[in-house]
Amino acid sequence: MEKTNFLLRLKLQKGLGYVKMLQIASQLDDEQVNLQTLKEMTLPLGVKEASIAAFKSEKFGKVIKRIKKQCQVISFFDDNYPEQLRQIYQPPLILFARGNIALLQKRIVTIVGSRQATVYSQQVLAQLVPDLVKHDIVIASGLAKGVDVLAHQATLQNQGQTIAVVGNGLNHYYPMINHNTQEKIVQQGLILSEYLPDTPPRPFRFPERNRILAGLAESVVVTEAKEKSGSLITANLALQENRNVYAVPGPITSPLSAGPNKLIAVGANPITDFKLNERFDN
Repeated sequence: MEKTNFLLRLKLQKGLGYVKMLQIASQLDDEQVNLQTLKEMTLPLGVKEASIAAFKSEKFGKVIKRIKKQCQVISFFDDNYPEQLRQIYQPPLILFARGNIALLQKRIVTIVGSRQATVYSQQVLAQLVPDLVKHDIVIASGLAKGVDVLAHQATLQNQGQTIAVVGNGLNHYYPMINHNTQEKIVQQGLILSEYLPDTPPRPFRFPERNRILAGLAESVVVTEAKEKSGSLITANLALQENRNVYAVPGPITSPLSAGPNKLIAVGANPITDFKLNERFDN
């Protein structure tokens, strides 16, 4: 059995979370997985039994066929798994994708910010995004309300390529107001998730997906964000992974500028013009 199919089976097996899957995956040396290999692994008894059950399950075989009709499946062991993502702490072992997976091999900049974005973010993105698109840079974001969807829409409007990393399975639209944008991204970009296609959105999944947004990119840009927000979580993860972090400064009277201004105060690069690509190349 191919390793990707086996990892997908582990993903479907109850009782095997990320840490236990990682224990198993770290011992998969050969291209193919067989029953004897699993029996010889150094694993806790319960984990070994669960991995063997996943390997043998006829039900999982049918489920996997259905999943592969719905989306593309990329595992950590595949050649098209993004190298940037391999380097992060707790990289996703399985990714589910709809759209152009070749975008994962291109230069990527992640843009994030507040769900309550003001016209300031819209104005900044309207001038920042076209220059990035012109230099063939892919824009990634999280398809949330506010800055995320504005970044995706600005990219699409400028005939650019965009990646949406979502905190739910690909069979869900969240928020529903972004349904049409999500469909456009499937046609002109890429939707990406580490969750099985039918997984519903839940609050704890969005901070989890932020590590993917940070890990995919060579740089992360924060426009507007409160001092405590998911956008700053993404920025801090990016710093931990040695990515470049850029922030759009704003008036100290605005709560939504508190996040970017704080990032700049601790060393993030302030965005003072719209030629961000020139900074990347310096």
